[in-house]
Amino acid sequence: MAPLHLQIDPHSGLPVYRQLMDQLRSYIASGALKAGDQLPSIRELAKTLAVNPSTVVKAYGELEHLGVIESQQGRGAFVAERAPRWPESHRRDRLAALAGQLALEAAQMGASEDEILDALRTAIDRLARSPHSNPSQPE
Repeated sequence: MAPLHLQIDPHSGLPVYRQLMDQLRSYIASGALKAGDQLPSIRELAKTLAVNPSTVVKAYGELEHLGVIESQQGRGAFVAERAPRWPESHRRDRLAALAGQLALEAAQMGASEDEILDALRTAIDRLARSPHSNPSQPE
């Protein structure tokens, strides 16, 4: 299983359970999490993200209702066999959109290309060092 780099933004206006759902769905739809992969336990994920366990329960419950994950009593939550997947083109399109947003905001700040690339490399390095780090937060 790929390491999960989940992050919660308390200022996003989106409920925390929904942020968690959306990120897990992205991991699953992209194929980074595959059918049968076990998700972190509710307690583990709540502790890692510093959220109430009931928030994780709600996110997992919604994902199960959507057929994205399956809960197995006493064993945990697993990616469902028939979980929806994205085509490769969707991943490329999403990446291009994120890069465009970064370029736009960086230009508005007056950042140089070198500064942008350095910030991106730093965020990638942080992810590689710590599977639960938040790439948008300085260490």
